[in-house]
Amino acid sequence: MSTRSLNRIVFLLLCLYVPFAAAYAQKQRITGKVTDATTGVPLEGITVRVKLSGTGTLTGKEGTYAIEAKTDDVLELSAIGFKPLSVPVNSRTVVDIQLTSTVSELSQVVLVGTRSGGRARIETPVPVDVISMSQTAYPTAKMDLTALLNVSAPSFNYNKQSGSDGADQIDLATLRGLGPDQTLVLVNGKRRHQTAFIAVYGTRGRGNSGTDLNAIPEAAIDRVEILRDGASAQYGSDAIAGVINIILKKEVNHLYVNAGYAGYYDHKYNTHFGQDLNQYKSGGAIDGNAVSVGLSYGVPLGKNGGFLNFSGNFLKQGKTYRQVLDTNLANKDALPINVVRRSYGDASKTTGGGMLNLELPFADGKTTFYAFGGYNYKFSDAYAYSRHFNGNNPSSSGHPDRFPTDANGNLIFYPDIMYPVSSPGGAANDTVFDPHIQNKIRDWSAAAGIKGEFGNDWTWDLSNTIGRNDFHFYGDKTFNASMGANTPTHFDDGGFSFLQNTANLTIGKAFSGVAHGLNLALGAEYRYEKYQIYAGDAASYTNYDPTFFKATGAQGFPGYRPSDEVDANRSNIAGFVDAELDVTDKWLIGAAVRAENYSDFGFTSNYKFATRYKVTSNFNLRGSVSTGFRAPSLQQINFSSQYTNVQGGTITEVKIAPNSNSITRAAGIPDLKQEKSVNASLGFTWKPLSALSVTVDGYLVKVKDRIVLSGQFSASDTTLSPELYQTLNNLHIDNAQFFANAVNTTNTGVDIVIDYNKRWANQRFRALIAANFQHMKIDKINVPEKLNDSYLHRKSFFSDREERFVLASAPPVKIGLNLDYGINKFGVSAHVTYFGKVELYGYGWSGDLAGSGINPVVGLDSDPDKLVPELFKYKGKAVTDLAVNYKLTKQLNWFVGADNIFNVHPSLGVVDGARLSAYDSESGGAWDAVQMGFNGIRLFTRFVLTL
Repeated sequence: MSTRSLNRIVFLLLCLYVPFAAAYAQKQRITGKVTDATTGVPLEGITVRVKLSGTGTLTGKEGTYAIEAKTDDVLELSAIGFKPLSVPVNSRTVVDIQLTSTVSELSQVVLVGTRSGGRARIETPVPVDVISMSQTAYPTAKMDLTALLNVSAPSFNYNKQSGSDGADQIDLATLRGLGPDQTLVLVNGKRRHQTAFIAVYGTRGRGNSGTDLNAIPEAAIDRVEILRDGASAQYGSDAIAGVINIILKKEVNHLYVNAGYAGYYDHKYNTHFGQDLNQYKSGGAIDGNAVSVGLSYGVPLGKNGGFLNFSGNFLKQGKTYRQVLDTNLANKDALPINVVRRSYGDASKTTGGGMLNLELPFADGKTTFYAFGGYNYKFSDAYAYSRHFNGNNPSSSGHPDRFPTDANGNLIFYPDIMYPVSSPGGAANDTVFDPHIQNKIRDWSAAAGIKGEFGNDWTWDLSNTIGRNDFHFYGDKTFNASMGANTPTHFDDGGFSFLQNTANLTIGKAFSGVAHGLNLALGAEYRYEKYQIYAGDAASYTNYDPTFFKATGAQGFPGYRPSDEVDANRSNIAGFVDAELDVTDKWLIGAAVRAENYSDFGFTSNYKFATRYKVTSNFNLRGSVSTGFRAPSLQQINFSSQYTNVQGGTITEVKIAPNSNSITRAAGIPDLKQEKSVNASLGFTWKPLSALSVTVDGYLVKVKDRIVLSGQFSASDTTLSPELYQTLNNLHIDNAQFFANAVNTTNTGVDIVIDYNKRWANQRFRALIAANFQHMKIDKINVPEKLNDSYLHRKSFFSDREERFVLASAPPVKIGLNLDYGINKFGVSAHVTYFGKVELYGYGWSGDLAGSGINPVVGLDSDPDKLVPELFKYKGKAVTDLAVNYKLTKQLNWFVGADNIFNVHPSLGVVDGARLSAYDSESGGAWDAVQMGFNGIRLFTRFVLTL
């Protein structure tokens, strides 16, 4: 072969090789992470495609992806709820990408309810509310998380209590009308401990415990996710009604300060404007004065995107004083003097705490250490029921046995505690005191864990979370009358504590090659719980009067006794499997199975199936069905107390007997067992416009064996079984009640959320409607055999009045309309919340069963012998909040406005035509605790600084 021919062959080979080599050289492995541009949350399940080759992949649990593409190619990303994005490779091997949601709130990525790393809100198979603190907390006078959520989420409800033995400071909230302890609370996806407090008196959710949301500083919170669907199969006990997931801030190099003031100006019912009556305690024309300061700041850690964010809040709030000041019963809305509670209103409180949130990725980029936790302290002071020495007012009764007297029975007057009140008809003044109930609550939590990747794109997360709540009672400005002149006026009443430790391991993997994507998660959990009751000072519970004429212990709140003390614990171990499969690009199905074994009551297993189908690009159908459970809490199993109760004007000593007590056994109350539920939901999400989203979700929740606190059984009832009658009298107990799996209920309802969010030029407008329509019925009352022998005993076990309280856990209708408009530096917000009609019974002043709550009746003012049902009808009413804000500088925003600007109050808790029988409500005031509150207009101003 000639040299010339050889050169030609070489030339031809080079011509063939060069383009192939060039093409091969241009193709390279590209990795990266896809996150939400607003929240920084990693996005899983996002489609990443190479434009020229058409190949694609899905992002994994941490938002990561890996794909091959040419150096000059383009990556195309798409997902419903986010703006499509094209990103040139530009010869890079690492391409991190941020996606921007098309509608800021409804399209946020949510983490609760899925272990696939997060989905756009309107893409989830079950309803989830996403509430941003930066949008919710500023244009309002509300200064705690529970109150903010109450007007932000459609089926979230709570009722502010007054004088309720601790419930004043633990705002127990509910979802979909169920119990406070039937909602699970998570922080950063990890189980949050419950409070040691259990509601036994003066509150909705009687017999329930719950989580103190207000112990988490508002300044620490980025957003709150509320899953409105049963999730026991995914998260375990307490998730019958749903899950609240609190996401802490991750920001760095930004200082946030929120300082505000609020006060109530109620010219109609504030006792300041009725001082001439000489009947009630009072404060200023503006009362309930509150100041709050919240701050947060974050610093970067390491060189791999780590951070440490620390936040804190301080709040100091004064008492409110509310009574009906018009006592001329010829007027329509007048009431007689309230001799039951002369000091009625919100308690004062001082609270402060802090929170840390930390993440520290390792140098390998695949492993991250994280930790978060905090401490909160709360002190409160509330008034209890009034005590009268003589009872000169015909509506009151004299109780010298509640007052300190000398050897001759003469009153020992304490001028800083007791006060005189005038009596009608020129009768002598009476002497009154209002015991104070004080609480010191300490709450702390800590979580730490490591998460990362191993093997072929498997992820893992190992964590431990511990939390403790201590609830300590004190009596102040009160007496142990049996001690006479030697009585102290301040008592240590003892209290209780609850500790929970949860260790959790979860592993998962996204399989992009299975259908259109499969995410599989498996995990195990071990939880340990400990509950303690500790006694108070001997003077707080002892009767030193040998004749027993004088009342026992401290008035208002007798202390816990050594016989009440308990130190109980239990553990449980759980395992779960959770899977989500994109069958097609339109059809998603999810399933979960969870099994748990408790050391005290045994084994349970639960299941869930959920699905979502994209009918069109902007319309999704979704639904779910699941079983659920809630383990009886250690608080319910072991709580023991003896307290003072007021029913129908009669003061008695009541024993709440724990599950193992001889009284409980004599009554035939069985061991507490788990509550079981069946949940079903069906709904749709619709996005007709880029700025408009609509979600509608119907639901049904059937709960069997709900644990509640029974009614009271009297030691004077000779028709009780001989064993129970003898036990009560041998222990010198006036009345006894118990925790029991007493009630089966069915809740049905529908949640509707319509959100329009539009920006143009220098203007912005948002309209949000969040509505809940719900109905609950009691299917069955599970009366123990020993108490099922007569109508009286069946109704004493769970009375008509108690039934109404369960049914009134949430109003049948709740509709919120939020309107926000801004232009340049100016903004205005108007929020209207309608609370539907609620009906509650009183105890009953009249009849053979007066004071029992069984078929409660009262006599008419015009004819006391004519008895009518004592049914309080709280009409549906709307409350309007209005605020304006102005950006003084780029960093400083000023808000000013008023909540309840039209000074709307609930209907009076009294029967038409029977106003002389007023104040027989649960609270002892003119109103029961209903959602809208009774304090009237609340003025506020706040400054928000961001640097």
